[in-house]
Amino acid sequence: MTHLLDWQGVLTGQPLQWILSGFLTTLWVTLAGIVLASLLAILFLALRLSGGRAGRGVTAAWVSLFRNTPLLVQLLFWYFAAWNLLPQGMRDFVNDDHAWSTLPGNVWWLTPEFLCSAWGLGVFTSAFLIEEVASGLHSVSNGQREAALAQGFSSWGMLQHILLPQGLANAWQPIVGQYLNLMKLSSLASGIGFAELTYQVRQIESYNAHALEAFAVGTVLYLITGVVLGFLFTRIGPPPVGTAKRVKKVSLNIAGRVEDGR
Repeated sequence: MTHLLDWQGVLTGQPLQWILSGFLTTLWVTLAGIVLASLLAILFLALRLSGGRAGRGVTAAWVSLFRNTPLLVQLLFWYFAAWNLLPQGMRDFVNDDHAWSTLPGNVWWLTPEFLCSAWGLGVFTSAFLIEEVASGLHSVSNGQREAALAQGFSSWGMLQHILLPQGLANAWQPIVGQYLNLMKLSSLASGIGFAELTYQVRQIESYNAHALEAFAVGTVLYLITGVVLGFLFTRIGPPPVGTAKRVKKVSLNIAGRVEDGR
């Protein structure tokens, strides 16, 4: 039995509009999730470094909770439970129509589905980013930490100027892997009714039964997106400088600060 592929049923008319809408929605929620995950990871890393035992405990609890529970369960919790705990006025505001809440591509970001998806993806990925960046930070020699503290760097200043530049260079490839994983995991947001690419592909299947063609197009789009994002992140990431060069550079920076202080 042969199956004749009918691409016209996917790449024309309403199905094509659904695919384009879902693809753009996936891109925007991926970008939002990456930004949120990165900010949360930096915040908890700073808390781990400067918050003493309590800060380390809070960070460890955050990582353990979100790394060891399924993402789909988390998304369902944020959408069906946590969302309903917000003040009614806030929920009404989000549910109202706002002309300024439309992103390029006619993607509405001020909706419960978009916000819960971006938050869930960001929180989940941040737990992995914390450990990836922490591994990179641990590769920085203790001598540089001691020198920074001796010159009066605060914990945040040491993290910002000494540890992060080197730690990110060491851990950049694993970080990029987590960003790409976030993009792929966005497909789970269809479980809360978020109209991203997987949701729209399944809608085409119900609309005209072109399941094979629709999922083939969706797979290609995910593949292309992953390759392009991986290339871009690799290009904009910190250069993989050798350890000796990093030590010399940081030592010169610290020496420059000492000269300025004198």
